[in-house]
Amino acid sequence: MTEKLALITGASRGLGAGFAEALVPGYHVVAVGRTTGALEEIDDLIQAKGGSATLAPMDITETAAMAQLCRSIFDRWGKVDLWLHAAIHAAPLAPANHIDPKDLARSMKVNVGATSQLITFVAPLLGADGHAVFFEDSGAQGKFFGAYGASKAAQIQLAHSWQAETVKTGPHVHILAPQPMPTATRARFFPGEDREALVNPKLEARRLLTELAKG
Repeated sequence: MTEKLALITGASRGLGAGFAEALVPGYHVVAVGRTTGALEEIDDLIQAKGGSATLAPMDITETAAMAQLCRSIFDRWGKVDLWLHAAIHAAPLAPANHIDPKDLARSMKVNVGATSQLITFVAPLLGADGHAVFFEDSGAQGKFFGAYGASKAAQIQLAHSWQAETVKTGPHVHILAPQPMPTATRARFFPGEDREALVNPKLEARRLLTELAKG
């Protein structure tokens, strides 16, 4: 296989799905997501464009499953060229003094705990030359965003730390800022918003890949 390998966590919808399609035909895509049907739809789109994908329907918080996936990637391909981490848990909006402990715990488990574990698993696959990409969310601020905003900020701090630690050794760690997109998550946060004014995830994925290529 001469094409590069891209691992996308959170590939079943939104920006992750946009990247899965935008990376064709240069990459074989390993698409990780919890929704099998959505992953199969992405696989159809990739194949229609002459690309190929490996579907991995699983929850990124399942440590044993993610460890096995990364081991399987190593056994089959030996490396990952590009890791795009688009998986996120968006807790319901709530005042800080009314945050459900279960919502906060789930947010921290997915957005921080699983991200930290994935860095441990994926780093050896990326080596010195691979690229890891994380995504800021400028909309996760202000009132009622306590659970999601805190966990997202912690996730990005993990990425910033890893970025600083790997300047001389690699892999290359990037933190990009997507424009607002008409995703299901954003619709929950901003009901009634004019979605026509938002950027299509497929177009935004292409823009971010261009930005990534420029360094």
